[in-house]
Amino acid sequence: MKVDQKGHTTTIKDTQGDLTSFLAKIVHEHKSFEKQNLIVDLLAYPSLAVARVNEFADLSKLHLKGKKSFVVVADCADFNAVKSKLTVVPTLLEAHDMIEMEEIERDLGF
Repeated sequence: MKVDQKGHTTTIKDTQGDLTSFLAKIVHEHKSFEKQNLIVDLLAYPSLAVARVNEFADLSKLHLKGKKSFVVVADCADFNAVKSKLTVVPTLLEAHDMIEMEEIERDLGF
């Protein structure tokens, strides 16, 4: 697992090639990331099934309770099939843009 922290955002990328253990490791270490906006980079898994991306929904829900953003970057075939509470984008740039927009909304009280 590679962790890159810049400002108020932490990007986590899997380096082992095992999505199940990667998710378990993030859940286990969530306390160390809970005060940061979180980007989970799944681009190492090309053509990832939507069902596998949806496995991150519970973690997203937990993270959003702390008033911080949670964005998954994945190459999904159908972004419309992803659970509604899960933010999934195709590129890291869009993930950072999404977090900036959510930060502005929180600052404005939305």
